[in-house]
Amino acid sequence: MGAARPGRPPGPSGPARPPADPGSGAVIEAAGLAAGYGGRTIWSGADFQVGAGEFLTVLGSNGAGKSTLLRMVLGLLPTAGGALRVFGQPPRRGNPGIGYVPQRRALDPDLSISAEDLVGLGVDGHRWGVRLSRRNARQRREAVAGALAAVGAARYARRAVGRLSGGEQQRLLLAQALVTSPRLLLLDEPLASLDLRSQQAVSQLVAELRAQQDFAVVFVTHDINPVLSITDRVMYIAGGRVSVGTPDEVITSENLSRLYQAEVEVLSDSRGRLFVVGLEAETVHPHSPVSPAGVQP
Repeated sequence: MGAARPGRPPGPSGPARPPADPGSGAVIEAAGLAAGYGGRTIWSGADFQVGAGEFLTVLGSNGAGKSTLLRMVLGLLPTAGGALRVFGQPPRRGNPGIGYVPQRRALDPDLSISAEDLVGLGVDGHRWGVRLSRRNARQRREAVAGALAAVGAARYARRAVGRLSGGEQQRLLLAQALVTSPRLLLLDEPLASLDLRSQQAVSQLVAELRAQQDFAVVFVTHDINPVLSITDRVMYIAGGRVSVGTPDEVITSENLSRLYQAEVEVLSDSRGRLFVVGLEAETVHPHSPVSPAGVQP
């Protein structure tokens, strides 16, 4: 069974940058890291760093523990073992240096809050009911307007978010996460439930904003293909094990077979997209979240 090691094609924002040097200004550092709940370990033995400005894509099937990593970085869940540091310190809740886009839930079409007010919650949502000074109110308006402009959402700033498309709503959640100019952006399945065109638009937008603002990205997804050209490194979680490296190092037949302890083959098509075969139990309908490398059978 041969490994497919295709070169990464240029993406919408050009070729991916060389991986950041995590030894200089690492935003996340993990040594022997383990994740779990209620005394049950989900995965363990993770040793990795995320450098300033680096793009790390986290892959794995449902229940593998991808979102658990984000919760530990956010300080919402203690580690099950090992060491984890964020900006050189133990993780803590409400870290202003982190922007977070959670898994998107369908918004009620009748939700009347405006787009700009939704983004504004990223500034002062934790201080609900507190009256801002005139100076702070002006700074808030400027920050919200800047975030909306950055994600291309200024034209619908006054519209009710419930009336916007899924792609437009995702732009607003991204603006909300970036309104405080974080050094680290965490995204949990930001492409789920979006059509292909919206997936490409959101992926390109994240790449462009990272290039402009130089924040690090941890991007949890089922599908590597929309971000393959902009990803520096991949973390693949499977079978309680973790593998970290460049896409060409991690997404191979040999490596995934070792992680899953089953025969797995990685293939590529003429467009450079990756396909994982041999995981029938992990594979669902092609238009749903797909097999662990995010590719369709």
